[in-house]
Amino acid sequence: MQRHVCAVDVGTGSARAGIIDGQGRLLGRGEHPILMNRPGPGHAEHDSDDIWRAVCAAVGLALQKSGVPAQSVAGIGFDATCSTVIRDRAGGQIGLSPDAGGTWDTIVWLDHRAIAEADECTAGGHDVLEFVGGAMSPEMAVPKLMWLKRRRPDIWARAGHLFDLADFLTWRACGSLARSQCTVTCKWTYLAHEEDGWRRDFLASVGLPDLLERGRLPARATPVGADLGPLTAQAARDLGLTTTCRVAAGVIDAYAGALGVLGGFATEPSALDRHLALIAGTSSCVMTLSRDPKAFPGGWGPYWGAALPGFWISEGGQSATGALLDHVIRLHGAGGKPDAALHAAIAARIGALRAAEGEAFAARLHVLPDFHGNRSPLADPHALGVISGLALDASFDGLCRLYWRTCVAIALGVRHIVDTLHAGSVAVDTLHVTGGHTKNPLLMELYADAVGCAVTEPCPEDDAVLLGTGMLAAAAAGLHPDLAAVCAAMHRPGHASVPRASARAGYERDYRIFLEMHRQRQALDRMA
Repeated sequence: MQRHVCAVDVGTGSARAGIIDGQGRLLGRGEHPILMNRPGPGHAEHDSDDIWRAVCAAVGLALQKSGVPAQSVAGIGFDATCSTVIRDRAGGQIGLSPDAGGTWDTIVWLDHRAIAEADECTAGGHDVLEFVGGAMSPEMAVPKLMWLKRRRPDIWARAGHLFDLADFLTWRACGSLARSQCTVTCKWTYLAHEEDGWRRDFLASVGLPDLLERGRLPARATPVGADLGPLTAQAARDLGLTTTCRVAAGVIDAYAGALGVLGGFATEPSALDRHLALIAGTSSCVMTLSRDPKAFPGGWGPYWGAALPGFWISEGGQSATGALLDHVIRLHGAGGKPDAALHAAIAARIGALRAAEGEAFAARLHVLPDFHGNRSPLADPHALGVISGLALDASFDGLCRLYWRTCVAIALGVRHIVDTLHAGSVAVDTLHVTGGHTKNPLLMELYADAVGCAVTEPCPEDDAVLLGTGMLAAAAAGLHPDLAAVCAAMHRPGHASVPRASARAGYERDYRIFLEMHRQRQALDRMA
């Protein structure tokens, strides 16, 4: 009997896959890197065929490690970053950077080439902005497609399929042109709570009246976790699965993580307001699920049914967190390649320095972490980072001090979002953390102490993002009656920690300085 599912998670630098049973247990995991092209400042591109090959390699490895036969895998789900895939009318690749090989057909989520177009959308003041925090982000699809049509009309003329990356993967898996209610609602300005979700007047106002026809976008989005059909024979061969495996409508990666850690509370919706998901890796997303729409300044959404049918979800976040720590390592004279070993060595040395110096450790060093803009709560993609308190210290210990205070700044940025939610009467007291940051002991300590919330993290053998995507696959395969029942059956409790009372005063001081640095940076920008 088929009682297992396959979950695929495509991040910024790799594809991950997991084989999961009906109780949410991860039985085998595989990972394979994906390529990125950086043709110019603010530009970042993927090759969607390379992503598919990485997905297939990761699935094969996960199957091998799990020992589960392919015939036992009843469903497959995909989550991915909100990157934008451009294909021609026949479904073939269209290279954005022909001089680099002609296969870079995907604009990565973090690409900021369309910042002017995003500003133009914001200045237009259309009602759709009410559901993106009042300002359009260059990380969303519409500004990217505006840029493409204006700056590369040759590519626009050839385009015949436009996908969010998760939808590209389900199309590649089963041939369905359905678009997930998650992807188009969160990144393409589709309003799922309205009878006619596409605001054609908005699309016309930004020069995209032909978007739906050009991209083969359907009039109605498909609920997350819906059954899109079986794997095609070719996809089954590529993935090492069978054509009896059902394909689920996918989600953006952060929404899979939110479902993985918050979906289990769907049966007690009155408690959901207290819980906040933090999906933290290259960037960080904070997510709230609720029965009623919850808007907050700088937050994206509320989005109807984007993670769980019958629920609203709102998203805030930080555009660079793990990426910022990597940048600090590269930037510093004592740094180098920011691999796992170097991060671990820095963390270990920070532990020793803090033990020796106590609260005086790096106390005059302060960081504003907006090196890639401020997604929430300021909704300012033009914001820049600030470092205050540098000395002529190029030693490894100097790098450790800067790294530590950057970690503090990242946590204070989460607190800034949480405080904004509290001001809007959302009483968050528990932070569910998943993603790469769970491997960083400094950040996990700070998420409790500096944010001031109880923190829950997955057990070491679990992966909440893969779990959330596995829940979608289980719903599509019919392992449980509906997605809410799937979430209840597959939910995996994690380990909890609480903030240390002894740390509160120091981080309160840091937070006051953090807010003052925001004010001073804004004042300097006004003087420029």
